[in-house]
Amino acid sequence: MAFAYSEKVMDHFTNPRNVGEIENCSGCGTVGNAQCGDIMRVYLDIDDNRRIRDVKFKTFGCGAAIATSSMATELVKGKTIQEALEVTNKAVMEALDGLPPVKVHCSLLAEEAIHAALWDYAEREGIVIEGLEKPKTDIHEHETEPEYALA
Repeated sequence: MAFAYSEKVMDHFTNPRNVGEIENCSGCGTVGNAQCGDIMRVYLDIDDNRRIRDVKFKTFGCGAAIATSSMATELVKGKTIQEALEVTNKAVMEALDGLPPVKVHCSLLAEEAIHAALWDYAEREGIVIEGLEKPKTDIHEHETEPEYALA
């Protein structure tokens, strides 16, 4: 089955940004989707002003999972933790000029991985990040997936 991917998706798949790990990271979050087998891990380096100084990811999954991971890291780099929390799967899809409907779950995985890393950071620091809920480790735990997709 062939999917029509945007140029941006293909660019972030073939030339992913921010791949790797951050040693002694401020927060690390791992999420997956048991149904499709995608696994995403995000590492955050957050400074004393609670701004994301650096972000890296490692993803085992399809091209869309890699592209959404790459774009999500680009969207949160340099942001405050509160600004990063506002990066949604819809924002990731828009930044990539859309995803095929059957790949929307990849953008949700990227959003949840950022949230999981922020949750880990908050636990390490003993703080509460307003608006952050405990992330799901398996995004299939969400009752419904968003119906949003760009054509």
